[in-house]
Amino acid sequence: MYGDLTSQVGSGISLVLSHFHLGVATQTKHMNSVCIIVPTYNEAENISLLLTQLAPVLDGLALVAAYVLVVDDESPDGTADIVATFQQGSQRIKLISGPKQGLGSAYTRGIDYALDELVVDAIVQMDADLSHAPADIPKLLGCLEDADVAIGSRYVAGGKIDAQWGMMRRLLSRGANIAARFVAGIYHVHDCTAGFRAIRTSALRRAWPLRFHVQGYVFQVALLHHLMISGATIVELPVYFNDRSHGSTKLGQRDILEFFIQVWWLRLLSRKTFVKFAITGLLGVVVNLTSFQAMLAFGLNSYFSSVLAIELSIVSNFFINNYWTFRHRNMSSRKRVRGLKFNLVSLMTLSVSFGSFVLLLFLFPQLPLLAAQALSIFPAALANYFANSYWTFNAGPD
Repeated sequence: MYGDLTSQVGSGISLVLSHFHLGVATQTKHMNSVCIIVPTYNEAENISLLLTQLAPVLDGLALVAAYVLVVDDESPDGTADIVATFQQGSQRIKLISGPKQGLGSAYTRGIDYALDELVVDAIVQMDADLSHAPADIPKLLGCLEDADVAIGSRYVAGGKIDAQWGMMRRLLSRGANIAARFVAGIYHVHDCTAGFRAIRTSALRRAWPLRFHVQGYVFQVALLHHLMISGATIVELPVYFNDRSHGSTKLGQRDILEFFIQVWWLRLLSRKTFVKFAITGLLGVVVNLTSFQAMLAFGLNSYFSSVLAIELSIVSNFFINNYWTFRHRNMSSRKRVRGLKFNLVSLMTLSVSFGSFVLLLFLFPQLPLLAAQALSIFPAALANYFANSYWTFNAGPD
């Protein structure tokens, strides 16, 4: 299995032996130690090259201590064995393993280890697939002179994404960032889902007691949200995001579903009106899916059932929102005007949800109908909340 990696590992070990020592370059201000956390699952084709590239970068930092912590999810392709071989030539490389439970669980184990065992001044999060350039690490750490968190951003001026990145991945990434910014409330950050970050552990220690239990890729948003509400200052540095050359992405449908559920949950935790709106929305979801399933059971066309189920949930949501969610607002518009606005928003919501339903079935023909209907709710719910909150029932910010 590893025949094609032998030369990479051999050359990598020799470079690590010569490079993983304390350097003499300029030291980062107010920082003596750093840990680069790299979660891995089946990254045997990438990990040796990444460790080789990281060695001279860490030399140039000239810190008292600089570690690379690989958090492996018991990869069946032997990723951990390759890392263990590199460990023989350097005390800087650390390895911890555990069961595969998702990116969030891996990062939680890694951050706990960095805080409790290594006791470093900063951590760097980065992927193992070579999508993040190790040469950008000193620039990220340099940003920590005036901030608590530095994000390697694809979506600020100067940031770029590899042209080989597929259209679906781009749409998912953009959609996830819009949801994180405007649902979870991380408005001022452009790349909330970035996996390349430097974070002062002093800020992490303030946010970490809040703890959160997410397993997938939404961990990045949840951590950023907790850092933000605990008072961390955040800056973004433009970087080039390179598409992986080896292996495959670990992003799955379960990760996507967890992401959109969790960003709404983060918003629920921070706003009273949104709590009511979300509860109303959950009731609407129940109405939507229950009626959709019932109509399918009666043999109705799936597309017709989708439209009718959406309409039933919209009607029920209107009455609850009008008489409960936004009841406290001193609205100047008359009820019939609000009703007209709500109907216009409903048409827009219907279009967004039905369009998402059709798109999901087109992109994923094997996706169960109920799953497609459930996923189509989220973009419509986002559009519904903002249109109704800031237009239909507008009375200024809460």
